[in-house]
Amino acid sequence: MKGKKVIALGLSAALCLSTLAACGAGSGASGSEQVVIYSNADEEAVAAMQNALDNNGYKGQYIFQTYGTSELGGKLMAEGTNLEADLVTMSTFYLQSAQDQNQMFLPLTFEVNTLTEVPDYTAPITSQEGAIILNTELMQSEGLPTPTSLKDLTDPVYAGQVAVTDIQSSSTAWLLIQALVNAYGEDGAQEVLSGIYDNCGAHIETSGSGPLKLCRAGEVAIGFGLRHQAVADKAEGMPIDYVDPEEGNFSLTESIAVLDKGDKTNPLTMEMAQCIIENGREELLKTYPNPLYEGETADPANQSAHPSVFSEPLTLDLFQAHQQLSEAAKG
Repeated sequence: MKGKKVIALGLSAALCLSTLAACGAGSGASGSEQVVIYSNADEEAVAAMQNALDNNGYKGQYIFQTYGTSELGGKLMAEGTNLEADLVTMSTFYLQSAQDQNQMFLPLTFEVNTLTEVPDYTAPITSQEGAIILNTELMQSEGLPTPTSLKDLTDPVYAGQVAVTDIQSSSTAWLLIQALVNAYGEDGAQEVLSGIYDNCGAHIETSGSGPLKLCRAGEVAIGFGLRHQAVADKAEGMPIDYVDPEEGNFSLTESIAVLDKGDKTNPLTMEMAQCIIENGREELLKTYPNPLYEGETADPANQSAHPSVFSEPLTLDLFQAHQQLSEAAKG
């Protein structure tokens, strides 16, 4: 969910990208091209997926590239099955919109035993919630009261001490806007968001992890970001804490999907998708604690106080409507 640049994968990977047909997939798939994976996932999720692949016989048989949500979403919508990738992990709402428009994904050929029904071409990899993030040292030194709600962040006492993410570049911000719209309606949400933006000043970040990084650095006292990242920082002894806002901890899932390239579909692609789901979830749950599959449980200590679901289905149209709301709130 971060707005991030493509991760450099080293000279050998770059060479494989430029001459993909010449890069063998390894002993397990002699003569096959490497599977190209596009993802908007955070570093923790990418590491878990790579570990699942590397530890189960696919090391050296794939190339992983990461993008910001909006950038990858634009590519999915514009390029369809012409996308260079064989496999994608992406915000589920974007995958569904891309499939509706382009019919670009294959039905998964392995069992996906999720707790809730999902489209047959997707399998969720993570569920991520939003929360208010605090730098405890700065909160104390500045004498700032602890907020209990998102609306509290409009208080002038927090001027210059707040950082949030711009929904134009990262879907992390959608967790904030969903909570506001659900609690206050669209007009009320725009008013509250405008007050939050006023207190942010220049700190309306393009990266989903930007507010947390500013809190870590002591540049601001308060941010809004991904709850699991703040939980991890606190557990490591950093001066970071978090608040589950009264308006709710809304969540977004990211899922995996296999591109339909017809007779050019790399047979390893479906195998790798299955490998990531069957072998990656144990590690993923350590960072993203929301259960998604039958038999999974969450550590109660990691569960949010106000888990919430938006009243409307999450679609690209709704996402774009909330992007417009955000722009209006900027004045």
